[in-house]
Amino acid sequence: QVQLVESGGGLVQAGGSLRLSCAASGLTFTIIGWGWFRQAPGKEREFVAASNFNGGHTDYADSVKGRFTLSVDLTKNTVYVQMSRLTSEEKAIYYCATAHRYTREKNEYNSWGQGTQVTVST
Repeated sequence: QVQLVESGGGLVQAGGSLRLSCAASGLTFTIIGWGWFRQAPGKEREFVAASNFNGGHTDYADSVKGRFTLSVDLTKNTVYVQMSRLTSEEKAIYYCATAHRYTREKNEYNSWGQGTQVTVST
């Protein structure tokens, strides 16, 4: 099992930036893919970004491409997502997750963090 703990959420003004972190522990050697997802109130959890185990390959949802950057620090077993030019529509709980392959498919992720709230004010 992999345990994940997100941090870095908070309140930011529209147009601002925020960096989320997700620290993994447990069977971290089983991690092949990292993912970030978000869930806004009343909506389904949606894909944001993914990478392979070392961050050498990344994939982004079209809505965040060019504004969000995912990175991995294997020395800390931590994945980050740097978010810029945030909009009010991006207020959501952000979750990190791990999978046994590099994928953007939510159903293939088997370990999830508890989520961190991001609120974007106008």
